[in-house]
Amino acid sequence: MLKFLNNTLNRFEEIFVTFLMGGATLIIFIAVGHRYGAGLPIPVVQDWLLGLNFGWAQELCIIMFVWMAKFGAAYGVRTGIHVGVDVLIKKMKTPLRNKFIIFGLLAGATFTAIVATLGFNFIWENGLHYAFFTLFGLDTGVVPQGPTTPDLEWPTWAVYSAVPLGSSLMCFRFLQVMVIFIRSGELPHHDHGHVEGIDKDKAALDEQVLKVSDTFDPKDFTNGKDRKEESK
Repeated sequence: MLKFLNNTLNRFEEIFVTFLMGGATLIIFIAVGHRYGAGLPIPVVQDWLLGLNFGWAQELCIIMFVWMAKFGAAYGVRTGIHVGVDVLIKKMKTPLRNKFIIFGLLAGATFTAIVATLGFNFIWENGLHYAFFTLFGLDTGVVPQGPTTPDLEWPTWAVYSAVPLGSSLMCFRFLQVMVIFIRSGELPHHDHGHVEGIDKDKAALDEQVLKVSDTFDPKDFTNGKDRKEESK
């Protein structure tokens, strides 16, 4: 059951980050195309483009990139993408090195837990309190409704929820990596110089070179040259 939940969370994390990245890129492309297209003096088309409102596109893309960054950071902890300076750590003896690694993971979990707590308190006072009371039909009293974003007019507490949610997931990933390291002694690792498919292509090229070298005979080149001279 735990494995199923973990796989589901991993899959959701990947799909969510991919959706945000692809969606933001598409919205920016359409907004820029609309901006340049509306400036072209094309009858009917220009009037139609000017009637479309894309003033919200920039704000939405900023929000999407913030959410992508927070959840992408959690994905980076899980896959070992984050770059770290570990020159001194690698020179230590194994027992001492393991202690420093565990300390680093605990420090990351503690920091993200603090950020998540502060972020939750912020959105609670920024309108989540009012939304919670309204949802369950409680008396809001003097609880403020909270501000909204300028263009989309979304409640800012919903936008800023990326901080507590993303930090909480990141904290969980630090603890998850620490537990796996304690059990197996292994950390997630990502080769930043690796390009997908390049090893396969290189192996195929080496195989072709090997075949050519096996069948190549210097006499063939000499005989071929001699035959050319004889034909002259």
